[in-house]
Amino acid sequence: MPDLQLVPQDERQFARNVDWNLFSLFVEIVQSGGISAAARRLNRQQPTVSAGLKRLEEHLGVELFTRTSQGVELTSAGRALLPLCQSMMEAARAVPHEVAKAAHLLEGVINIRSISSVVSSQFDEALIAFHKAHPGVEIHLEVMPWRQVVKALRLGEAEVGIACDSAPGEGLCYEPLMCEVQQLYCGRSNSLFGQTVALPSELGEEAFVLTGQDEPEELERFRRRFGLGLRNGDRVGSCGAGVPSRGGGFAENLAEVTRLIELGVGIGFLPTCVAEPLVAAGRLWPLLPEDLLPSYHVYLVMRDEASRDTPTQVFLGEILDRLRQRPPVL
Repeated sequence: MPDLQLVPQDERQFARNVDWNLFSLFVEIVQSGGISAAARRLNRQQPTVSAGLKRLEEHLGVELFTRTSQGVELTSAGRALLPLCQSMMEAARAVPHEVAKAAHLLEGVINIRSISSVVSSQFDEALIAFHKAHPGVEIHLEVMPWRQVVKALRLGEAEVGIACDSAPGEGLCYEPLMCEVQQLYCGRSNSLFGQTVALPSELGEEAFVLTGQDEPEELERFRRRFGLGLRNGDRVGSCGAGVPSRGGGFAENLAEVTRLIELGVGIGFLPTCVAEPLVAAGRLWPLLPEDLLPSYHVYLVMRDEASRDTPTQVFLGEILDRLRQRPPVL
């Protein structure tokens, strides 16, 4: 390409004359890693993409890429242009959402899938604010184990999810919602009520209430390490006693797990935020020292932005604004 000369331009004239689609083309080339790859991704001929890039560079009077054997690399001018183009694209995508919101035209359904007994003030506040502002949108909230939450999002059966997924999947976006801590509890009728057990492995023979598919992977690893709530055939970590627990119970929903523990069916793990009111009322007792407790992140999980409808995008704006204004989740 012949050397380009940057000529000062009237900003209004530039905005009138430039083809705004060229900015989107520029971002596609960056994201694809080269002109040929961008052409394949856009289902266009390579000369067409090259010509579009050349037109943009001529408008700006600078080169945006340098050609290498591996593809293309951004010049300093290209690096300066990229965030501006990304902001323009985000603003363009927001247009139909903001117009519908301003005209009070929001209708439809938001499908939310969530693990049970989530305690998040930011999520609750977002639901309240969204419903007050847009009463024409129905909110469908279904509770299920976290693996099923992620599956529903991947299949397009839900737009928003809350899950403790430790292996984020392609095509999904994750925003930390809260850090959840698990404690081991017993009910008043249990002989351990009022005691603190320093070594979790000492509880290996206790009747246990398990949470099935809803159990976070971090908690499962903790149980196996110390031999808690094992069944015949389960493997035991180096600290475990290797003896399967006797009896106990099982439930997928945390409300029912809590009920079985409180009734004395067995000891079991619960998020501390769920159990705190029952501990304060003297109905449950925490058994382990706080410095041993397993913890993990619970995430707000979203499908890629391109697949979101207007009600979903507006609702996510409500909750993401709240999440990003608070201190970071550690």
